[in-house]
Amino acid sequence: MNKIGPDVFVPPMPVALVGALVDGRANFMAVGWLTRVNYQPPMLAVALNKMHHTPKGIAAKGTFSACFPSVSMEEVTDYCGVVSGRDADKSQLFEVFYGETETAPMIAECPLNIECRLVQMVELPSNVIYIGEMVAAYCEERFLTDGQPDIRKMDPLLLTMPDNRYWRAGEMVGMAFIDGLNHKVKDLD
Repeated sequence: MNKIGPDVFVPPMPVALVGALVDGRANFMAVGWLTRVNYQPPMLAVALNKMHHTPKGIAAKGTFSACFPSVSMEEVTDYCGVVSGRDADKSQLFEVFYGETETAPMIAECPLNIECRLVQMVELPSNVIYIGEMVAAYCEERFLTDGQPDIRKMDPLLLTMPDNRYWRAGEMVGMAFIDGLNHKVKDLD
């Protein structure tokens, strides 16, 4: 096994455009550091650097969105990661809509949008983790199979770090919480 350093390669993670109302305008920021963190109630966490523009809106309104772009949205998604909302009006890039909270902007072009109400902020040295309760999720019919989001139809954008490369999802290889039931453990005697 080779030691490769502390800033190691991280397997692909989903890319999201985190949305917040900042100074009365919808703003979106590309992020890769987000994950589901609680089952019931469902919660999502996103880690954002303290210097970014978007956290100001999350803290002020107490809401945010996680909008999951498809691979076809790679260029505009990356733009939202390299250009600050302080310098550009990113609300003009998309068809913006609002859900139940009325203050978490979402993107109609994204296959999946999750609307969150802020429940906790965790301060870290350079970032803040924003934990939000998932209030509602929105997905167009064309991205569903049997009423559920279909990763093949959504074609979500993925990110690896620290090489900063975008990827697309591959093929299904198994069923979580089912396939492991068939595993035979060797007897240690």
